[in-house]
Amino acid sequence: MTEQAPIVIVGTGLSGYSLAREIRKLDKETPVIMVTADDGVSYSKPMLSTGFTKGKDAEGLAQGASDAMSEQLNVHIRAFSTVTGIDTRAHELVLGDERLAYRKLVLAWGADVIRLRLEGDGQEHVFSINDLMDYREFRKALGDGKRVAIMGAGLIGCEFANDLRNGGYEVDVIAPSEVVMPGLLPEVAANAVQQELENLGVNFHLGTVVDRIDRKDSGVTLSLANGKTLYADLVLSAVGLRPRTGLARAAGIETGRGIAVNRALETSAPDVYALGDCAEVDGHVLLYVLPLMACARALAKTLTGERTEVSYGTMPVMIKTPCCPTAVCPPAPDAQGSWDVERDGTDVKALFKSPHGEVLGFAVTGRFALEKQALSREVPPIHG
Repeated sequence: MTEQAPIVIVGTGLSGYSLAREIRKLDKETPVIMVTADDGVSYSKPMLSTGFTKGKDAEGLAQGASDAMSEQLNVHIRAFSTVTGIDTRAHELVLGDERLAYRKLVLAWGADVIRLRLEGDGQEHVFSINDLMDYREFRKALGDGKRVAIMGAGLIGCEFANDLRNGGYEVDVIAPSEVVMPGLLPEVAANAVQQELENLGVNFHLGTVVDRIDRKDSGVTLSLANGKTLYADLVLSAVGLRPRTGLARAAGIETGRGIAVNRALETSAPDVYALGDCAEVDGHVLLYVLPLMACARALAKTLTGERTEVSYGTMPVMIKTPCCPTAVCPPAPDAQGSWDVERDGTDVKALFKSPHGEVLGFAVTGRFALEKQALSREVPPIHG
């Protein structure tokens, strides 16, 4: 029975569709069913923080409707289908009262946004953008509004701050950290990005948090822990993502920070795999495009008969803050060394060097961002 069953991919985001494309490069005929809780429209999630700059709404960012993707990839897409369980012994995906048999199952269902519990009656004005449907809802709610408050000064918060300013909106960014993108950028590079965003007109409120959000007129007031009060038409919450692990854990599949998989993307359950934002690959949760694409290529080979372990190259992260072009390749958490910094205003070239002078990571901003490819060749890969 299992031999005749299809490969089932849960998720039609960048992970799911990338994997389907890679499978079809190797095997045109094996039945593939894609299951998604949303409408199945293909889009690139990283592009969600470029819509205002490019003058594109949700429809403009869409790359293909589900029926077009189904035809293009020769797959069957089950849109608006919510997975309620996984029966690993029976090799069946549970969709409410229905059971869908699989030969191989791939969990590519992404991560959930972390939602803050705040006081006040203005919660309906708080939005998070995690997919194209969220983005459509946010644009619709924004309407004629002109002021947006962003909770979170990480990569997503800074990218949206830049994008919204390019769209002509007033932007306030509130975060508990003392610098932007803590943990991703060294302080000198973070300060350069913040300065250019401030030059663009973004207002930062760092070292504090939002205590409550209350309705006021057609918008809200945000009361900050430092005593300040801000007004906004909408609030964008960008405080982080949490890999979706609940259903996998309930099915007895091993989880950590994400769904635990080895370098072949195999979970602890037979014939069940995971990739993308929901996966913890060999101890790493990497919420970026380059590792995702590397995983999709390796997994496609495995699913079509050639078991392949993912091998990462050096994978710089491109930060979409056009006011201050930025790329970073963080050193490994246990790397020994220090930052060697060259700076000219907000043009920063920071190299993390070992005691022997080897480049183990870098962060470049402004005109130095052009050196990212050359520097990438100097940095050792994450592993493998």
